[in-house]
Amino acid sequence: MKEVALKTKGLTKEYGKFKALDNVDMTVFRGDIYGLIGRNGAGKTTIMKTITGLTNPTSGLYEVFGQGKENSQKTKRRVGCLIENPAFFGNLTGWQNLKYYCKLKGIVSDDKIFESLRLVDLEEAKDKKFKTYSLGMKQRLGIALAIMDDPDFIILDEPINGLDPIGISKLRDTFKMLNKERNLTIMISSHILSELYAVANRFMFIDHGSVIKEITKEELDDECSRCLVVKVDDVKKSVGILENKLGISKYKVVDNDLIRIYEEDINAAVINRELVINNVAVSSVGESGVSLEEYFKGLVKEVSND
Repeated sequence: MKEVALKTKGLTKEYGKFKALDNVDMTVFRGDIYGLIGRNGAGKTTIMKTITGLTNPTSGLYEVFGQGKENSQKTKRRVGCLIENPAFFGNLTGWQNLKYYCKLKGIVSDDKIFESLRLVDLEEAKDKKFKTYSLGMKQRLGIALAIMDDPDFIILDEPINGLDPIGISKLRDTFKMLNKERNLTIMISSHILSELYAVANRFMFIDHGSVIKEITKEELDDECSRCLVVKVDDVKKSVGILENKLGISKYKVVDNDLIRIYEEDINAAVINRELVINNVAVSSVGESGVSLEEYFKGLVKEVSND
């Protein structure tokens, strides 16, 4: 069974009458790259500030590696974070900025600095002044700071915001490498689902402080992929007909009366006729599948209409 890196239960944060978080339940497993998706102001940053101890929840609980808030000191060194912009000094070099924070953190070995810079591909820029860094380089230096303590879990708030495609690509490679080489658990927030989709294996959608959905990448693929959805009265019999009479193998039973068919160039009329002549009652046959952005918009709209 996977180790749980983070678990929240009923996490709520109120500012007067405004609920920034409303009974948030979420689970992040060790080794996940966990994408936190929501519009600006949805509550992403508040979640991150709460679980890192930067603000206190109004109610609810959270545990990091099995330790609650009362034991947060025991797990603090296992968690690194980049929430909003770290206070780097423009006239200091990248190396000097990290050295400054090493002294604050009690890190005595310069090896940690060199290793962190290597991991985020800033070795060659270590002697350049921070004010000359591009936005992508500044973000990567922030990640270097977040991983300098050798954490097991890093939390990054909108790290790709404002980056150009090359900067986004480099950060994406950095996340994958850190996750693979160090088994580093990563939580990344963004309002750009397509970018998180390229790196994350699990996602949580949030809107107006409430969790809309928590989903794996495989489940997201199933829900977004173009397919033919067939609603029948006998799933078991229908599957046999699809396989044996129509040679269809790319399908998934998603409910006791629903089948998703992912074969290319399938003919809905042929499938409907074959099922009917074999005494299967077909309630509906229709195409399904949306883009990632449409999927997110649909989730938000469903909640708004409830």
